[in-house]
Amino acid sequence: MEKMMEDSIIRGVEFMAIAARTAPKAKGDDFVGIKIIAGEEVKKLADAMVKYGEGNKKKNYDRDGENVRNSSAVLLLSLEDPRVAGLNCGACGVNNCADLKTVEGEEFAGPLCAWRLLDLGIALGSAVKTASIFNLDNRIMYRVGAVARNIGMMEGQIVVGIPVSAEGKSIYFDRK
Repeated sequence: MEKMMEDSIIRGVEFMAIAARTAPKAKGDDFVGIKIIAGEEVKKLADAMVKYGEGNKKKNYDRDGENVRNSSAVLLLSLEDPRVAGLNCGACGVNNCADLKTVEGEEFAGPLCAWRLLDLGIALGSAVKTASIFNLDNRIMYRVGAVARNIGMMEGQIVVGIPVSAEGKSIYFDRK
């Protein structure tokens, strides 16, 4: 029964990835990267999260790392070399898209085109909606993505993780 559950969870995460891939994107341009991790890669990420939090004295990386450790899989979504939308809207903080200069930050690169960030947000929403359809407990976590990017598990200017599990009670809420 346990093997069947794990296989079903992975299949659900694959459907989450499809939802992220097919989510609407500004001007029809797709810069959303997708990666599913499971098994030993999940443990590697969890260990790296705990270590990152301790090494950088950052709060809650240990807590979220333990959530990842207790997850069956993690869906990683990123923005990979996103071009500006070319709307000159100023939502990113500059009035002319040509003036937007992305620099490497402590955990992510930015600033980024606001429309591309919205694309990522819509992809994340589509993925977690799909998780809900399959009754997979999940939580969108920026710390997961920050460490996945830091250890080279996923490329992109910004990475966000969605760990998933199927337990009697969601492990992602009522946390200490």
